[in-house]
This record gives sequence, structure tokens and C-alpha cells, in this order.
Amino acid sequence: MTAAPAPVSPAAPRLLEMRGITKTFGAARALSGVSFDVAAGEVHALMGENGAGKSTLMKILSGAYRADPGGEILIDGRPAPMGDPIASRAAGIAVIYQELSLSPNLSVAQNMFLGAEPRRFGLVDRAGMRRLAEPILRRLGIGFSPDTQVSSLSLGERQMVEIARALTTRARIIVMDEPTTSLTSRETERLFDVIAGLKADGIATVYISHRMEEVYRLADRVSVLRDGASVGTLDRSELSAQRLVSMMVGRDLSSFYKKEHRPPSATRRAVLSVRGLSDGRRVHDCSLDVHAGEVLGIAGLVGAGRTELARLIFGADARTAGTVSLDGRELAIRSPRDALDAGIAYLTEDRKGLGLFLDMSISDNVNIGVLGKDAKPGGVLDFAKARARADKAIHDLSVRTRSAALNVGALSGGNQQKVLLARLLETEPKVVILDEPTRGVDVGAKSEIYRIVDALAARGIAILAISSDLPEIIGIADRVLVMREGRIAGEVSAAPGRPIDQETIMALSTGGVPEAGARPELGPIGGTP
Repeated sequence: MTAAPAPVSPAAPRLLEMRGITKTFGAARALSGVSFDVAAGEVHALMGENGAGKSTLMKILSGAYRADPGGEILIDGRPAPMGDPIASRAAGIAVIYQELSLSPNLSVAQNMFLGAEPRRFGLVDRAGMRRLAEPILRRLGIGFSPDTQVSSLSLGERQMVEIARALTTRARIIVMDEPTTSLTSRETERLFDVIAGLKADGIATVYISHRMEEVYRLADRVSVLRDGASVGTLDRSELSAQRLVSMMVGRDLSSFYKKEHRPPSATRRAVLSVRGLSDGRRVHDCSLDVHAGEVLGIAGLVGAGRTELARLIFGADARTAGTVSLDGRELAIRSPRDALDAGIAYLTEDRKGLGLFLDMSISDNVNIGVLGKDAKPGGVLDFAKARARADKAIHDLSVRTRSAALNVGALSGGNQQKVLLARLLETEPKVVILDEPTRGVDVGAKSEIYRIVDALAARGIAILAISSDLPEIIGIADRVLVMREGRIAGEVSAAPGRPIDQETIMALSTGGVPEAGARPELGPIGGTP
């Protein structure tokens, strides 16, 4: 596990300084006099809601955008080029974007030296390229060959190739934009080890992330942008969830989670009842009840069977045993269509791969599950009715967009998630299953999604919420069931003077026993430092 970084002295000379950076697009001002700096060997995290200006600032650093007159960029105290990607790269700046830019049909070495291939007698020197690539790959602890085709690599391995490519340019400043979004926990650990190695080599890392546990673990300093302006910079010793959330969204942590609905009484009849559900592989003999107006949380370690249980309830996977009942009536669910028709909706954890149609409009995504409601006589769709439904959903769920006609793929993660929620709610469900509802969204969007969940519970909808974020599940749930190795290991409920606590959940998740009287403080949004 990567050790906490050694603090960077406040007096350390700055390798990079960005001073008074402003950027306007037409009448819209994206950045207003932003200043930012990073020292050699420092990991400086850059945080803020989607639209705060983080990516715009980094695109100015990389030369993809030209800043408005008045600002400047200094490297080693000397003016650096602006608005010229080739010159920025030559100055030692490399940016690894969230959407990787590798060519999958080429080898690792070819990707590393793409556009700057070594030559011999005027031809590309493939053997020389491999020789140059090998020590860089060894430096990063990469086990695959320079000749490996990139299409055969995992996302984490491709991320390493991006870093290797940056090192071929002798980059001194590497920007990583949400680098762990698609990585497994093991790949994330490997990335953190690589960042520690870059730090030891004196390379400056600008780390853009909305995941606070990563920021706590890696960052020497954290700078926050809000609405295109600098809010402030915190040293590692000053970091806290309270301060960061307040800086990013302009309000404190006490108003972050929403649990204003009234939990149902224990005697109220369950809306959803699951008995003895199994798939013979990952889920074994699971039973649960969810009442009208209740948020029932499902916690557990990765691989505990939480998503698999949700998919069995929804009919996405075949069960080998067990029953699912709604309002006391056993359902014959053989497919997701059966579940939707019965009144059960499921928000997948993979909104891009399994949830949304990214190349279709917001309106189409909202309406696609209820097209039959808009049919005029003769089977002609009522497009005006569909547009009105989409506009209402945009208003009710506060989706930030210029128009319902915009492709949903152009929205931020939080707004995409709200569009997916809107589609589910148009089916008028009695039960909503939320699988990692805030994965990949920023802090402000998380708060808005919590508000939506609370409002749904207040309307009497039964909600089953799965999350890997313990503070989140504690913050929104009325009760928490904990899964371990495909089984429900126990239930954690609040009692007068005794709220749901993390330690009991973790003890049930791991098979441990919590010490009597031990009650750690609730950790920050997204994990504990």
C-alpha cells in the first residue's frame, strides 16, 4: 500500500505557476483570474464540481486552449508557451485525459512514441523503439512486452501505457484527469504506486479527482475551483471533508445528506419481499423486505454479491431458488421487462455501458421506456407529449442542460445519472433499486441525487440502495443489510441515541467482531483518509 506523501515545504520552489488565467467562450466566462502552482515532486490535487473549470484550466496548460490576454504560465520561473500543444509538450507538460487516447491496433511501443518515432536511415527504427521503451516500462513496473498490442490490455494497463508515453517525452509535469474512474481496486493500487515513484523522481503530478479518499491518500496540497474561480488551497494537514465540501459547493457537510422522509413503522407491510434468493454461484439464500417510503441500504465488500442480488431481483440474471413478491403477491420474473411491468425499476451501476444511449438525445433517453404512452391512433408517436415529459423531468430533477434535444453523452456524469433516474421514474415504479447511484459524479451532483432519493421515499416508493461508500449508505439509509460472500451477514439499524455506525458494518462485512463501545467518527464523503 502506498504510504502517505511526505509534505512539500511551503517554501519549496514552484516548478509550474499559472497566474491570473482567464478564459471566455463567447459571452460565457469559464475561468476568472485563476492562479495555480505545483512544486517538483509534489502531488497537487485539483477539485471542484463538474463545470467548475478544472478541465479548461488544464487544457490551457496543455496548449489545447489559449487563455485570454493578461494571464501567464511560468515553468522554473520562466515564461512558458501558451496555446501551442507541441510547445507545451516540449516544455515537459503531459496530460492524461479521462478518456484514454491510445491507438488499440498499435503496439505498446508504437503508442509510446507515436508522432516521435526514432528513425534510422529515414525509416522508423522498430528495434530501437523497443529498446527505448523497455527501461521506461521497467521503471513503471510493467510486466507486458513493448510489442504487446494495446487492444489486448486492461484499462489499468492502458493507463500505464499513457504514463509511459508521457515519460518518453521527459515530462516534468503530468496531469491525471480522473484516472481511476474505470480501474479495478488492484489497478488503482498499482497506479498509486506509480504516482509515488513519479513523486520520488521529482515529477510534479496534478491530480484531478472527485474521490476524496484518493485525495486524502495522495495529495500534498488541494486546490478548489468553483464557478471558474479559485476558492483556495489547503495543505495536507488542513484537509477535512467539512472544509472541502464547503469550498466546492458553498455549503457545509451538515446539509449534505438528505433523510427528511419519515421511515415506516416496523409493523407496516413490506412492498418488496425476497425469500431465499440464490443463483447457485454468487448469491446464496438471501431474504429481505423493503417497506413503502423506506430506504434500505445494502453494504459489503467488493465481490460480496450486492449487484448480483439486485440483478436477480430485477430478472437480469436467472435464479436457481427463491421468490420475489410485490405487495404480498409472488411475481414470475423471468426478465427485466417482467420486473418493470410489475413495478420494479433498476438503476444500473454502469450507466454508460448498460443504462444510457449516449448518442441519443436526453428526450429520447427519458422517453424510451414509455413510448407506448405516446402513441396516437394508428401507432403514430405524439412527439409533443414526449418533449413535454422530457422537459418536466429536466425541471423536476434539475438536469443542467440547454435543451432536451442535446445528446445525453455530452452531459456530466451527475446529469447523466439524473436522466437515467428520470427514465426509471416515468415507469411509475413501486420499488426502485439503486446500484452505486453516485458513482463517477461530483460532490454537488451527489447532494442533488440524495435529495431525489429522499423525495422518492417521501412519496412512498420503496428504495433498495447499494453503495460501496459507507458514509453515503449510512447517510441515506433507514436500515442497512450487510452482505458477505453472497449471503446477508446481518442488519444494522439505528436506535434512539445510537445511529448506524461504520464499524459494525465493516465487522459484518469482514467477519470480524467490533469492540464494545468503539464508535469511530463518520468519515469524509467517499471514504476515510
